[in-house]
Amino acid sequence: MVLGHESAGTVVEAGAAVATLKVGDRVALEPGYPCRRCRACLGGHYNLCPDMVFAATPPYDGTLAGFWAAPADFCYRLPDAVSLQEGALIEPLAVAVHIARQAQVSPGQSVVVMGAGPVGLLVGAVARAFGATTVVAVDIVPSKLEFATSFAATHTYLSQRVAPEENARNILAEAGLPAGADVVIDASGAEPSIQASLHVVRVGGTYVQGGMGKPDITFPIMALCLKEVTARGSFRYGSGDYKLAIDLVAAGRVDVKRLIDGVVAFKDAEEAFRKVHEGKVIKILIAGPNEKIDGDKLDAAAAPA
Repeated sequence: MVLGHESAGTVVEAGAAVATLKVGDRVALEPGYPCRRCRACLGGHYNLCPDMVFAATPPYDGTLAGFWAAPADFCYRLPDAVSLQEGALIEPLAVAVHIARQAQVSPGQSVVVMGAGPVGLLVGAVARAFGATTVVAVDIVPSKLEFATSFAATHTYLSQRVAPEENARNILAEAGLPAGADVVIDASGAEPSIQASLHVVRVGGTYVQGGMGKPDITFPIMALCLKEVTARGSFRYGSGDYKLAIDLVAAGRVDVKRLIDGVVAFKDAEEAFRKVHEGKVIKILIAGPNEKIDGDKLDAAAAPA
């Protein structure tokens, strides 16, 4: 099947009923669209639609192609100040926006983000944009934490192979949060990170699960109960998340360009996936098969691996 779900492109044709877009418009593509009629959709939670059509999710092909047909209401016109390369990263940024909104991050709060992959990094950046004064990035890879420090994190912690409670104590000591963090977000899906998270969050704080790992894990439910923690899941993005993500990039509040390590021609897509798998890059863009590359610049479309 065709891969790809993080994409931007240029409109080459629009249906007669389309009033919001025209040929030549540059757009970020939201890679899924719902039925618009079920209870979840009508309740404002279309990301939970049971009949969602989502790119690169069987049986639906993905966006890594020369042309892609999409509903106009799930295409978002990019401001002149936002490049197509940045537009391709609106999708993971929208995921981060949705997580931060689920956590209800507000000015002055402390936020701990478990996992410094692309989504974790972007969650930290969105938290800073929302006014968080302390953002702690936690990971097991030193180079990721080094990047996080230069990107959005105010503090970092290199997770150790010790008991979750010990990692939690070390995180709070490193960040100067003796009472715990206001918000803890797991963007890793790793069981040890999830376990530590409930020991990091403060009494009455908020925990959001954004990363996906094993379907079942051992969970410190006593910590959840005794602290009266508010726990929420987060899945993809919902109403307003894509627009807010674009606004954050356009206003310079989140610099997604920093995550891009280059652009490769479509014929070199396998090399791009290999570099990502080996951890050599954060995001590398792949040009569509009908696009030309001038250095690291694309003529019209991009989709990151």
